[in-house]
Amino acid sequence: MRTLKNFHVGAGTSVVGVREATVLQAFLGTCVGVAMIDESAGVGGIIHLLLPEPTTATQVPCPHKYATTGMPLFIEELLQAGARKERLKAWIAGGALVGPINRTDLSLDIGGRTAEKVQEALDKAGIAVVRSETGGFFTCCLSLNMLTFLCDIEPAGYRQADQNGKVVLPTTDGIKETIHQLKPIPQVALKVLRIIEAHDYDIQQVAREVRQDQVISAKTISMANAATFSKHARIDSLDHALVFLGQELLVKLVISAALQGYFDQCDLGYSLCKGGLYYHAIGTATVAERLAQITHRTEPGRAYTAGLLHDIGKVVLDQHITAIYPLFYRKTQEEILPILEVENSIFRTDHTRVGELLAKEWRIPPALGDVVRHHHRPEQAGIDSDLVHIVYLADLLMVRFSSSPELEVPDTDALKARMASLGISSAKFLKMVDLIPVNVFQAFREPTPADSRGYNHQDRILS
Repeated sequence: MRTLKNFHVGAGTSVVGVREATVLQAFLGTCVGVAMIDESAGVGGIIHLLLPEPTTATQVPCPHKYATTGMPLFIEELLQAGARKERLKAWIAGGALVGPINRTDLSLDIGGRTAEKVQEALDKAGIAVVRSETGGFFTCCLSLNMLTFLCDIEPAGYRQADQNGKVVLPTTDGIKETIHQLKPIPQVALKVLRIIEAHDYDIQQVAREVRQDQVISAKTISMANAATFSKHARIDSLDHALVFLGQELLVKLVISAALQGYFDQCDLGYSLCKGGLYYHAIGTATVAERLAQITHRTEPGRAYTAGLLHDIGKVVLDQHITAIYPLFYRKTQEEILPILEVENSIFRTDHTRVGELLAKEWRIPPALGDVVRHHHRPEQAGIDSDLVHIVYLADLLMVRFSSSPELEVPDTDALKARMASLGISSAKFLKMVDLIPVNVFQAFREPTPADSRGYNHQDRILS
């Protein structure tokens, strides 16, 4: 009996391949996913679309993000892999209104428009749609078994759990004990955070600190090689990485590598797949950095670091979710309640308050701790309001539109006012969505054996 392996198809990417023991999965909120198969040829794949069309008429660097450009490419990839257009069948999912949103704020129906463009592309190609589950108010999972070519659409995070079983709520003392039991962020990361928060830092001082931790040093070098996307120039030292990548990217990799071990302590509580919290942290950091570059309200590197740290409290609470998963799932996915309300009703605290405790215990710079505490209510920030607002918006974009695989309903209260505080109008919201990075995992993770089989953003072919 073959063991099936899950493969996450990220926003703005597609994966096409032939029959093998793999299940392709796309977690979809506002995004739209399309699965297509030619069972006779043993060919299938999934595309995960972010927007209906490009937001600019100029060059489109990531065409798989958009329905109008991605669908023709996806169909062509299937044909090149051996499929026949007349035999192709399609399943469409996503395009949801995830969580409450004020239509007067945005006047957008991104998911609905994306689904319409998908249908237009399939109609033009003469491809039959077997099932379409779009709209609604919940995140769903589109999955394609590449061994049997069975496709399924179901609420994301649904598990065959005993809904009537006794739920034992965690105690405040139990949560505090977990804070001390978890492996903290490595000291080298905390030292580097304090160094770069001083702004005028010496990159050689950073390198000296990192060299003292062989694990972090090795992870940084590994991520540096992944970030170069080059098979011809291998990076084998921090000095080598500095030459190839530059000071800013090297510092980002150091912090990202150091935090990976902390987030790896999570199971499948908040996250819908292994590594989901880390994926979300990297994505939020990347979007926050880009927002800082656009708004000029704070230093981009600082915004990146703040984005990485904003959800550190979830790692603690994640240790307690398994025991109360049915209750947690019902409140977040069926009752569609904001995450802080759910946490406070179950834990009598929430991840922002737990994160604040961690930030103080680890002596994280106060401005970054302020982000951890107030990224859901940025107007309450007491140190750097602009920085907190940037991370709030980056977090919302990742949860709502990238559908980073987490069980969370985005908080859209006062979104228009919060965007306005950064000088961003509602008319520019679509361009903010377009900032969401493609294949975050590929640039900020250690290479795996799967890479040699073609699981990457460059060829998008599963072979």
